[in-house]
Amino acid sequence: MDWTQGFFPETCWKLHEYTNDVKWKEAAHHFQNLFIDAKGNKTTHDLGFMFYCSFGEGYKLTKNEKYKQAVIDASKSLISRYDTTVGCIKSWDFGKEKWTFPVIIDNMLNLEMLFEASILTGDNTYKNIAISHANKTLKNHFRQDYSTWHVVDYNPEDGSVFKKLTHQGISNESSWARGQSWALYGYTMCYRYTKNPKYLEHAKRIASFITENLPDDFVPIWDFDIKDNTIMHKDASAAALYASAYLELYSYTNNTEYKKLATNILKSLSTDKYFSTYGKNRGFLLEHSVGNFPRNTEIDTPINYADYYYLEALLRLKSISK
Repeated sequence: MDWTQGFFPETCWKLHEYTNDVKWKEAAHHFQNLFIDAKGNKTTHDLGFMFYCSFGEGYKLTKNEKYKQAVIDASKSLISRYDTTVGCIKSWDFGKEKWTFPVIIDNMLNLEMLFEASILTGDNTYKNIAISHANKTLKNHFRQDYSTWHVVDYNPEDGSVFKKLTHQGISNESSWARGQSWALYGYTMCYRYTKNPKYLEHAKRIASFITENLPDDFVPIWDFDIKDNTIMHKDASAAALYASAYLELYSYTNNTEYKKLATNILKSLSTDKYFSTYGKNRGFLLEHSVGNFPRNTEIDTPINYADYYYLEALLRLKSISK
């Protein structure tokens, strides 16, 4: 089981949405059903990435009741990881020598499935857990400049914070580029479901931090604090996420700077520097992403979620440009 396995069927759903070609619908159905049994897995927080980014997208387009049930079942498994004292969903079960109750900024994206589960079932339990998690993360995960730590380790006895650190950034105090994208996308999405102005304001402040730190080609180095020229690898996945989140943020604020930034990111990603040559690169759309540099995995390589958020951003831009 891998947390990224929902992104390829999700990409197929996006292609079906755009083309209405049945082959993409059939491909999405085939590939997402390869891991449907994981909906009962209670050992991971990544069920939202896996199931809402596949079955959830499919349900929106087809209203297939089996897809709906998969989303609900996965949501039940996800909330089993929620701790009422901490007020968050536990992210990882590994690394017990390093942390006790780790919560990572990535987990914000899994809340989307919980908001949807409450809509699908009429049960506000899922939504309330999502809001609790978002609120606690807002309180503890951000620095004064609205950059984010990657990991916050909580004490499950009283909900206090043990420590703040990184797992995928260059250092505990650095700003991991994709971590900032999970934050921006996550709080913009939370505003979509709750219309709570504090989420919108927080997303705008995160956006300001990112904007101030983007390079000339709008595609960040994998960590904003990298100083060593030998490891300054670009991360197209973070850029694609920024573009998609900026466009949703634009839809709530009418701030044309967000739309302009997203457009510039997408133009950059669509150049020969980042966009793969047709027939090469094993079918991926984008090159030059970084998965986990400190663990020496997926460095300067194509990654499926970069492709997904790139397509999502293009479709969002198409929709608002009509």
